[in-house]
Amino acid sequence: MKLGLGLYRHMLTREYYAFAQQAGCTHVVIHLVDYFNQGPSNPRNNQPTGAKYDPWGVAGDAEKLWTVDELARIRKEIEDAGLVLTAIENLDPAHWHDILLDGPQRSQQIENVRTIIRRMGEAGIPILGYNFSLAGVCGRVTVSSGRGGAVTVGMDGPADVPIPNGMVWNMTYDRNAPPGTLASISHEELWRRLERFLEDVMPVAEESGVQLAAHPDDPPMPVMRQQPRLVYQPHMYQRLIDLAPSKSNSLELCVGTIAEMTEGDVYEAVDRYSNQGKIAYIHLRNVAGKVPYYRETFIDEGDVDMNRILSILKRNNFDGVVIPDHTPQMSCPAPWHAGMAHTLGYVLGVSAMLESASHKDRPRR
Repeated sequence: MKLGLGLYRHMLTREYYAFAQQAGCTHVVIHLVDYFNQGPSNPRNNQPTGAKYDPWGVAGDAEKLWTVDELARIRKEIEDAGLVLTAIENLDPAHWHDILLDGPQRSQQIENVRTIIRRMGEAGIPILGYNFSLAGVCGRVTVSSGRGGAVTVGMDGPADVPIPNGMVWNMTYDRNAPPGTLASISHEELWRRLERFLEDVMPVAEESGVQLAAHPDDPPMPVMRQQPRLVYQPHMYQRLIDLAPSKSNSLELCVGTIAEMTEGDVYEAVDRYSNQGKIAYIHLRNVAGKVPYYRETFIDEGDVDMNRILSILKRNNFDGVVIPDHTPQMSCPAPWHAGMAHTLGYVLGVSAMLESASHKDRPRR
């Protein structure tokens, strides 16, 4: 098990790489989508949240895909800082919105994704995290409800307002879209779209040596903004795995999201999928409550026993990367850094304890 840090696009700098290494990380997961672009409700000093119904921001340039040179340069900068680039998380809605929507540009955008995967393979970046969702990460509110009044995010009830035209995955991809809202579809139609997507891109992922790692729906509600969700209970991850039996079909398992689900057991889910060897990397965060009423917490104060989660991963010989995807913000001049450092220190401490215990349990010769 390796410790990593997730960095947003504006954080891909020497200072943030140094912070990651100083906090004990060996790996990073990076975001090349600028979730904060022109998003007045989405300040860059925190995780992307938006407002309950406001989008994160405006999607990128539909004509500008990530190049091999760009990816190789970022990887070299990270390696020069003494870290390993393990994954890119998320595709820009500008590049794949009609794959999600089954729109007229679908075929062209399938080629976009195939091109991105090939370029990642050429640049030596082994994992692409993705979230196949129409509503995306939406419906959340920012509150000062963490321990000691720390600023954190959560959910205060269902999010039922429909998605406006020109928006998908909680980002605006067409600011000139006609008035109106996105028509609702069925759960089975969304699964059909995912299956077609995997059929179209999985062979390229296999050839390129890139794993596609699927995030569960966050928040894990059956329906958000009048659109269905795919993986909103732990067992639904198995259907996704079985849709495309391949080494390149894997999971970006989010412990906090699974803990927010109304059914199943987070410990059984982590055990099941890590035992199958299907987890590419892990988001680690703690929460209190279940959808549609929950809040994110510090790593050591929520409903999840993180010592137990890390013990399961060690027992199942999980050798991927664990990152804190987000944390509450702490009251200091560097709220994001402090929250992340707190979580990383906790994980390092538990990992050292588990390693020490395993050495004691080994028979002496």
